[in-house]
Amino acid sequence: MAQTDWQTEQPRLAAQPGASTRAGSPAGTRVGSQPLAAPAAPLAPDWPSRWHLFIPAGFRNQMAALGLWQNPTPLIPSDHLTQTLAVLDRYGWCKSLDFSPTGRMCIRGAQTLLERTGHVTPEARQRAEAYMQYSLRMDGTDMPFHAWNDLPERTFPQVKHLITASAAAARHHGE
Repeated sequence: MAQTDWQTEQPRLAAQPGASTRAGSPAGTRVGSQPLAAPAAPLAPDWPSRWHLFIPAGFRNQMAALGLWQNPTPLIPSDHLTQTLAVLDRYGWCKSLDFSPTGRMCIRGAQTLLERTGHVTPEARQRAEAYMQYSLRMDGTDMPFHAWNDLPERTFPQVKHLITASAAAARHHGE
């Protein structure tokens, strides 16, 4: 049986609306087309509404099962750590308090916000914390990450480095 042209033809990229080829550019290069990029990092969520804070998580989950509530999709540990960093960037970082009176948070406070709003499951949060502990041990520190966060000499760039290294380790392990 002979193959028709459509069976042997190489796939073609469709031009995007409004895209045109540029004179002098390599054949097939389109103006306005963008290269494929890595998936976007999770954004810091908005502060939860009062309704979200007053409704217990168990009741919210039952409402979600009935289609009356939309819970966010829980993230894997690497994305949770990236989102934790986004929360600290957006709301500010602090020491000694999970939540400061001005709305800043420590690492544990940012994770608590994400867990209470449904952006991470308790199990995924524990795995993310294990990656932070692993990163601290690789740097020669043997203390809980929240105690490390509260040290007087700690700076936000050091916290960023810890979270970024931990997210990279989690991503390397497929989480």
